[in-house]
Amino acid sequence: MSYPGYPPTGYPAFPGYPPAGQESSFPPPGQYSYPSGFPPVGGGAYPPTPSSGYPGAGGYPGAGGYPGAGGYPAPGGYPSAPQPGGAPSYPGGQGFGAPPSGAGFSGYPQAPSQSYGGGPSQVPLPGGFPGGPMPSQYSGGQSPYPSQINTESLPSYPVFSPVSVDYSSEPASMTQGTQGTIQPAANFDAMRDAEILRKAMKGFGTDEQAIVDVVANRSNDQRQKIKAAFKTMYGKDLIKDLKSELRGNMEELILALFMPPTYYDAWSLQNAMKGVGTQERVLIEILCTRTNQEIREIVRCYQSEFGRDLEKDIRSDTSGHFERLLVSMCQGNRDENQNVNHQLAQEDAQRLYQAGEGKLGTDESCFNMILATRSFPQLKATMEAYSRMANRDLLSSVGREFSGSVESGLKTILQCALNRPAFFAERLYYSMKGAGTDDSTLVRIVVTRSEIDLVQIKQMFSQMYQKTLSTRIASDTSGDYRRLLLAIVGQ
Repeated sequence: MSYPGYPPTGYPAFPGYPPAGQESSFPPPGQYSYPSGFPPVGGGAYPPTPSSGYPGAGGYPGAGGYPGAGGYPAPGGYPSAPQPGGAPSYPGGQGFGAPPSGAGFSGYPQAPSQSYGGGPSQVPLPGGFPGGPMPSQYSGGQSPYPSQINTESLPSYPVFSPVSVDYSSEPASMTQGTQGTIQPAANFDAMRDAEILRKAMKGFGTDEQAIVDVVANRSNDQRQKIKAAFKTMYGKDLIKDLKSELRGNMEELILALFMPPTYYDAWSLQNAMKGVGTQERVLIEILCTRTNQEIREIVRCYQSEFGRDLEKDIRSDTSGHFERLLVSMCQGNRDENQNVNHQLAQEDAQRLYQAGEGKLGTDESCFNMILATRSFPQLKATMEAYSRMANRDLLSSVGREFSGSVESGLKTILQCALNRPAFFAERLYYSMKGAGTDDSTLVRIVVTRSEIDLVQIKQMFSQMYQKTLSTRIASDTSGDYRRLLLAIVGQ
């Protein structure tokens, strides 16, 4: 399949990550105001949770690695994917994530100067559009998709011909910000919502629709306030009550929605490295796609809430070049200057060629250094320079030079440099492909992107797979779980 925007001859950049007005500042270290009991005082370990459906060590992905090397995943779905009704046992006790004071957790925190994907966009070249003629423009000012998509060859990355693009003539209308499907509710009343949830869980049976109506239409920051209001009004913990009323995937989804975003990322990383085996896909998905500020806050939250050092846990659970890549990601020191140095891009392209395709063997440290330090717009320019110079794309070269988890991690970085929403659209597609559903991946991506760029992810999903994300979710899920997912995603 042609990976969207590579070479980027018509794909708009995605500036404004997160959307303007949705930035929030994470509390300073040591000021996470989580109530006692979750986690245990002293940073104890979380109660055991069953596998979220990812393969063990070395299994990211299965035979052949990421798309382009075959089998991502096998037609049978992800190994050990939890079946409906088999959601992990989340911690109970006093409940997690009491609402912070001040700005709170309204979406993913990010440095104000950050603008991922803000590098130069390319003027669209003539090309086909899946399912018919290319439209003039998508909603929100998005540029048309440049090439035909072949869903029969999704696991492969073709070799592209070099393309030269003139950046100087980029029209302002070709840039677009990201957008979440969930926005803060107007006229928000935390006490009224707490009362609605209380009534929905009181007596015989549970009014799941009332719960869906509240939870799916409130921002994460507003959900934290509802939790506080519930405890103030009724002297009971909302999370504990929800856990007693809900089961399976619905429970997992509700609990994820009530976790502050940074806490949810930290919890997901900790859960991915617990017990026997490691869920490499989770480590890659989080550490290779987040911003510097997000990563630094995840590291601090991981320490304060679990009493553990994230880098040390990664070193003990991974090895080799994959370990080095993740340790690099943990530093949160990627260059975030949005200006592109085209001379440096040319030099880096030459270095990468000489470290891989141009020699016998591979200089892995060269790939690690460039992909871990350059800004995403800079990496995008480097990929274009590499395509012109080597007459093949960098993603294909990485697939030939690396294998296993490190290959997947490097490709994830490059894919996010090209088009972050397209990367998550692909992850969602494979979470539902074949028999069974990888519900943990489905829940994690829908929840974590719901206030950032889920609108763009939906657009990419439709363009890449000729089917809407809502349609695919509806066919792969059922009951209140499906109803809540669709309410978050939107029709």
